[in-house]
Amino acid sequence: MDKKDEPLAVPHIVRGRVAFGEDLRYEGFVTPKLDLDALIWPRSQPGPAFETPIGTVIDFLVEVGKALSLDGNRLLQEALEATLSVNALSRRILENTYRSLPHFFQRDTLAFQVEQELGWGPIDGWAEVRKPDGNLARVRAFPPRLVHVLAGNTPGVTAITIVRGALSKGVHLLKLPANDLFTASALLRTMAMVDADHPTLRSFSAVYWKGGDERVESPLLRAQYFDKLVVWGGEGSVRGALRYAGPGFEVVSFDPKVSISMVGRSALATEAMQAEAADRAAADIALFNQDACAASRIVFVEGEREEVDSFCARLELALRQERPLSDARGPVPPADLQIEVDALRKLAPYYRIFGEADGGGIVIRSEEPVDFHLSAKTVNVVAVTELADAVRFAGVATQTVGVFPPASVPLLRDALASAGVQRITTLGEITGRSVDGLPHDGFYPLRRFMRWVLDDAD
Repeated sequence: MDKKDEPLAVPHIVRGRVAFGEDLRYEGFVTPKLDLDALIWPRSQPGPAFETPIGTVIDFLVEVGKALSLDGNRLLQEALEATLSVNALSRRILENTYRSLPHFFQRDTLAFQVEQELGWGPIDGWAEVRKPDGNLARVRAFPPRLVHVLAGNTPGVTAITIVRGALSKGVHLLKLPANDLFTASALLRTMAMVDADHPTLRSFSAVYWKGGDERVESPLLRAQYFDKLVVWGGEGSVRGALRYAGPGFEVVSFDPKVSISMVGRSALATEAMQAEAADRAAADIALFNQDACAASRIVFVEGEREEVDSFCARLELALRQERPLSDARGPVPPADLQIEVDALRKLAPYYRIFGEADGGGIVIRSEEPVDFHLSAKTVNVVAVTELADAVRFAGVATQTVGVFPPASVPLLRDALASAGVQRITTLGEITGRSVDGLPHDGFYPLRRFMRWVLDDAD
């Protein structure tokens, strides 16, 4: 067998220790066998980091971040090369994403998360709270026992999960996604390079099994072993996880989402402003070639049809620009999407199409949102008389709304929040503004992961 045809060897991490093997074969890769008993931390014993001071955990994570330079980390380099074989993202985007991993391990970012989501008292012990009747109670953010079903659309999901898990001081079983089999092991093995016996490292396992395999999931996903199942991904993953929910075993879901953009009339007033608005919108649309929940799929533009068409022409050109997290030429739209777009070309002037199905970007201008799924840098620009008219198209499945100009945000945010939107930000800055320590998908993740225990004995 030619070496390039050999299946990829996917390492497992079990309680901080790396394991190699070719016992289980899947399409294109092999893994070690699964020892289910080894993936469980008995409730009769505290987790390795349960009593580790949070300051010690942060010190360790900071040192790990220093070791995550792609140029000097062989484990990350090997993970990048292997991930290219299983992930749809281009080398340039994946490399840029790997280079951004140290950001998640910066001291100020880590401390901000603890302060905003937990507080320094409850995470390290029992924090006293005086009740209205004058009596004292004690509250602790007790370390949890979690299973994480990861998504593979960006390696950042894995980095975020490991950092949040470490800050929780709990024990964590990570289920690897088929399109990102190597990032978790590279990060955890880098932790081992820093300190192979650190209790934070020994609190993690990262293994692969095929989603929905009841031989693995039925014995593991139980309240007697774990507190919560944290799931990322599409509707199928979330629905599959929900069947395991029950008393004492909660599902925490980062649901599948879509994002939209809103451009006010004043942003079209001059050619320079229109060019800026188009470039900002393109940055949000093209994010990971539109393969991310935060990537916009519909842009509501306040203006007359002629003004909106001028914006669309600029937007189509802007989509074809290379950006750190998108390609000038991304994946070609799937055949069913091309059929939908070609059908609309015949319905001018009610619809107008800008661009071709070559991976560079397509803009569909319409008076109402289209009723089919948009992908591969294909975006729907909807002309509206007032931006407030667009609020009715937002809902609980709308993750992020990018607004331009920013002065429009205070006029829209309460209505958008009422509709179910989870995040409102400046157009073009979806990835430029960190959400670490702030609400994510409508809740504080680290706070929700914890087990909040009350002692109100006299």
